[in-house]
Amino acid sequence: MSSQEIISGSKILTAAFLTYSILKTLSLQLHSSVTGSFVSGTHSIVFVNCPNEQIARDIARALLDKKLAASVNILPKASSLYYWKGEIEEATEILLLIKTKTSKVHMLSSYIRLVHPFEIPEVFSLPMNQGDAHFFKWLEEGMEEN
Repeated sequence: MSSQEIISGSKILTAAFLTYSILKTLSLQLHSSVTGSFVSGTHSIVFVNCPNEQIARDIARALLDKKLAASVNILPKASSLYYWKGEIEEATEILLLIKTKTSKVHMLSSYIRLVHPFEIPEVFSLPMNQGDAHFFKWLEEGMEEN
């Protein structure tokens, strides 16, 4: 076997691995939309801490207006301890629990970085792996463009 054939074979194998996950995701999403069933990981919860309730409400409302989220819970007065610039800091923050499509997490995170007053806002997400199918359908409907 020549080195050209080995390189060509490895390129084909690499392309197959890369397209498999994309095709799997697309087929699961198609199955979900046709059958109305839930596909694990299609939706996520995004966690964001805010310095006060007004900023939390402003961010929550903007995310809903932009259809980046279907629902946002505002949880008051979370005590936070963290390292910042080599020192242990303590603060009272407002926690947002943002329900969205996993496909919108990147856009949502980018938007939050633009409007959030913190130099490095805490933004992370976890996929929703189980839940009520009616709730997930409602989430989908809440983020549909008009």
